[in-house]
Amino acid sequence: MAVNPNIKIVVADDSGTMRIMFKQILNKAGYENLVMAVNGADGIEKVKAEKPDLVISDWNMPQMDGLEFLQALRTMDEFKSLPFIMATAQSDKAQQIAIMEAGGSGHVPKPFDEVQISKAIEIAFSGETTDKTPVKKQRQVVGGRVELNVAHIQITDHLALGALKHRIDQGDVEPAHFDLTTSLKAGWNPIQEGLENGEIDCAFVLAPIAMDLFAYDSPIKLVLFAHKNGSTFIRSRHYDPRFDSLQSFYRYKVVDIPHKMSVHHMLAHQFLKELGLKPGVPGKKAINVRFEVVPPVKMPEIMKENEDVAGFMVAEPIATKAIVGEIGNLEFYSASRWDNHPCCIVAMQEDFIQKHPEAAQEFVSLLVETGEYIENDKARAAQIAVSFLDPEKKLGLNPQVLKNVFSQPKAIRWDGLYPVAEDLDRIQRYMHDVMEIGRIIDLDRFIEKRFADQAYK
Repeated sequence: MAVNPNIKIVVADDSGTMRIMFKQILNKAGYENLVMAVNGADGIEKVKAEKPDLVISDWNMPQMDGLEFLQALRTMDEFKSLPFIMATAQSDKAQQIAIMEAGGSGHVPKPFDEVQISKAIEIAFSGETTDKTPVKKQRQVVGGRVELNVAHIQITDHLALGALKHRIDQGDVEPAHFDLTTSLKAGWNPIQEGLENGEIDCAFVLAPIAMDLFAYDSPIKLVLFAHKNGSTFIRSRHYDPRFDSLQSFYRYKVVDIPHKMSVHHMLAHQFLKELGLKPGVPGKKAINVRFEVVPPVKMPEIMKENEDVAGFMVAEPIATKAIVGEIGNLEFYSASRWDNHPCCIVAMQEDFIQKHPEAAQEFVSLLVETGEYIENDKARAAQIAVSFLDPEKKLGLNPQVLKNVFSQPKAIRWDGLYPVAEDLDRIQRYMHDVMEIGRIIDLDRFIEKRFADQAYK
């Protein structure tokens, strides 16, 4: 249903940067009648005074957080049915369930864009709920080959998929059991939603996202690591070693991450904690470094314009571009803290595996082979990456820069992609036990090793 663009919206977020982003994204979506609030308590006052048609709130805020804001409104007769969308970095399943149980009208995980927020607003005013029940796809089989739709985003972590597509398009390999379609997504949230509702057959996705979905019974399996290493922590150029220690520089500042459920979050948390700091998100616990979830491509621009942002952790090629553009300097490569660590994995629908095991086996085997193909010719890989990751030439990727990125010490790797349960357990234990995020899952049930076993035999 179409929503009147003139509706009044109260937006609550304690971050000045995020309030600016909210305004930009909502304006792009056609909504300009906005009233800004700095936390839940301020939001209640604004709602009482302005009588809005909709509330959009962050979750993690001091004084009164987004969930308390929602619960408080639902106790007031006047606002019992006021549409309320939680737009927040609290993107794990437990938080989504808590929002709906408290009477929320919808949930949009950060980072989001104007398309996602528009969809959430339409659903909130229609009175519908977002159905995440997995669907059984009817996949076409032509000439003995089943269609295989694989989702990814614009980062070099997903180059094995692009290189495989290149090899197929060039006629170097011809799959016998599947026809490959790659689907470029705007961010992690569409991939997460597509895996959850069954619209996507397979995806290159952050390991903790897939593990969290599995914890809440999404029928997906990990069939391969997508890469190893590959992320970089960039420190703001405003750091001055003559006056600042690293501890003093990061204290009371912001560090941007691409997703709450990510190895980036984990490694950045470890680094800051080792400096004697208390990193986290605003809420009940005292913190002195704040994590914010923002789109990876926007990280350099945000840090350039906002001195409160002390650093960000991101995949390539964004990190190297920020260094070359003198927006920031290298703090550390992820591999320097954990060499050969997993990050993104290849998640496949269990339904696809059961119905088309030959296609699943062939796809995994070709990805393993393609990883070696990339490692054996970094110049060729850089050329493929430019066309695959930047088809519309918006990122301005340069083959020579990418070749240098791929060849540097502690760089991203596409060989040795066999799924190691102990590595994933290290991630889930730290996130659950130290960061208090997510659930512990049975990795033996989550990992489907038979295809990798055959590929590496």
